[in-house]
Amino acid sequence: MAPRQIWTLYIHEVRSALRERSILIGSIVIPLVMYPALLWAGFAGFSFVQGQADRLTSHVAVHGLPDTHRALVDSIESNGRTVVVRWDDDPAAARDEVARGSLDLLVEFRTVSDGDRTLDDNFQATLYYNGAQDRSRGARSRVESAIESYRQGWIDTARRDLDIPNPVWADFAMARSDVATIEESTRFLLAMIVPFLTLIMVALAAFYPAIDATAGERERSTWETLMTLAVPRSHVATAKYLYVATFGAMGGLLNLAALTLSLRWILQPLAGADAQELAQGGLPLETLPIIALGTALLGLFVAAGMLVFAIFARNFKEGQSMITPFYLVIILPAIFVQSPDIEFSVGLALLPVVNVALLLREAIMGSIPLLPGLLTLASMAACVAVAVGFAQWVMRNEEVLLGSSKGGLWSFLKRRIGQWRTTA
Repeated sequence: MAPRQIWTLYIHEVRSALRERSILIGSIVIPLVMYPALLWAGFAGFSFVQGQADRLTSHVAVHGLPDTHRALVDSIESNGRTVVVRWDDDPAAARDEVARGSLDLLVEFRTVSDGDRTLDDNFQATLYYNGAQDRSRGARSRVESAIESYRQGWIDTARRDLDIPNPVWADFAMARSDVATIEESTRFLLAMIVPFLTLIMVALAAFYPAIDATAGERERSTWETLMTLAVPRSHVATAKYLYVATFGAMGGLLNLAALTLSLRWILQPLAGADAQELAQGGLPLETLPIIALGTALLGLFVAAGMLVFAIFARNFKEGQSMITPFYLVIILPAIFVQSPDIEFSVGLALLPVVNVALLLREAIMGSIPLLPGLLTLASMAACVAVAVGFAQWVMRNEEVLLGSSKGGLWSFLKRRIGQWRTTA
């Protein structure tokens, strides 16, 4: 193998790719700019919708409210976004209004009496709401909070009138304290986002280069000229593979860098003033080489797989249809490893793509298990070697290189298996 020839062909492929708008956008612009912008837009949109919902005025009907608890109406209306009306008619009609959406909530009060064991004027409140409407769910949440606050104040007043000390009244007290630091919270957020986006970006960044290096050459009628070069065809295949792998890995790394650098900007719509503190977490510097290596191995594996499918395409459109199933198979595993409850075990470390997603997650969290981490790197390196060897075997075939092979990869494999059986 002549490294100089491969390098020359590789530089030619890269230079040609940089003149293609679709490759520039898919492999560089989107990983670097679009996904942070889309995430920010999504968070900002969520905050805007939530803010609009909070400003809506809810119409609440109250039925059977005891006269001694009239102050509860003022408590419910104190937020300024709730209008309370007394419903003296049949409460069934009010429930129908809630079901139709013309009324947001019905609060029906019932007197509760259990001898001497209950407070005077004790009551039970039932909230009827429409779970299919945001306005009704929001009204239920606000009224429920107001009733609970009023109820607690009423009980505290009764307790003081009865001269019952608070430690005696309360069987136990419960307090919450989050022991996670700001840095740990940020890393947790990144660990849930980065592996998924990295898989998408690597696959997307390698998608168009793989098609351009094969079907694009045939569509531009330059494939035949490339085959007449005075170099072994294996060198041509190696150069194309390295070109696709470079763009795939570069897409993943650019996305990671853009996401890290713009973290504060992305979190601003959700966290507000706390965004600066949340962004202090970032990525552990000592794990960056592991993250880069895992992304590079993923790019090498994805590039080989996409070239194997794209080599059979005769035009760009056909290449897209052939690669899309493989693209979906690559990104689907990331969906199943988003849960932090999934343990990075030895068994999962042997599954291609899934193991890299888990490795990235653990690296960002700053706690990579030694054995699963080593198995992930070793198994992915083995998968890359197998994928590259398989791609080289397919691309060396004469009918594949000349474009005379009918169908896709599966048709080609069936014919080869049939030929082996015949010769055997």
